[in-house]
Amino acid sequence: MDQIFKALNDPTRRAILDTLREQDGQSLSDLEAKLTLTRFGVMKHLRVLESADLIGTRKVGRFKYHYLNALPMQALMDRWVAPFLQPQARALSELKTKLEREGKTGKPDFMMQIFIRCTLDALWRALTQADEMARYHFAGNVVQGNAAVGAATAFIQPNGDAMLRQVTTELDPKSRIAMTFEPLFMGPAAPPSHMVYLIDEQGETCKLTIQHYDMAPGQDGFAEGWARLAVSLKTYLETGNALKAAM
Repeated sequence: MDQIFKALNDPTRRAILDTLREQDGQSLSDLEAKLTLTRFGVMKHLRVLESADLIGTRKVGRFKYHYLNALPMQALMDRWVAPFLQPQARALSELKTKLEREGKTGKPDFMMQIFIRCTLDALWRALTQADEMARYHFAGNVVQGNAAVGAATAFIQPNGDAMLRQVTTELDPKSRIAMTFEPLFMGPAAPPSHMVYLIDEQGETCKLTIQHYDMAPGQDGFAEGWARLAVSLKTYLETGNALKAAM
């Protein structure tokens, strides 16, 4: 928490975050062109923001792209501000971004990373078994179809309507899942996109990276949905109680 306060206590670093909020996934050259700083100065501020988990990076070829990770700030708000403003404020946890996506040369439109204190087996079940997904998904209590290559998984809202359909395209046991992402809640004309789960076991915790590709204009709101899902998943695996927040 101290690192977050330190990182935010600088107008240049706040300007970098604002720039990434307006356009995520920028290279060092992109940021340097928008700031009145030397290349070294920009790099110095980026290192502070990375240390505070406020940005994540992904390297594609010779270029390193930077992504805003707003969840630590949301956690700070929930910890220090929300109790005074909204007693029932939902809990959010640390998220950050990184990890190479196998078989994909382009950069994702959105990335998020979360650390969960759980076993690899427990996380894998939660991401692949329909009955497990139903326990923590924030928008409903019914999920149909386990994750298996070529199989569809449907997420059903409380009113009985399907809000999301995913088809598993690749599955590497306990390490990687690639799926289509069909946002049925946006209507039949909404274009599908693609998402990937990457899992890395680290001692008593598992690092889960979420990558979203091919997002259409106007779909940047998916980021909030991923945040809700990630926090509910973490809470479920660590405490047994999911955060079923209303949409």
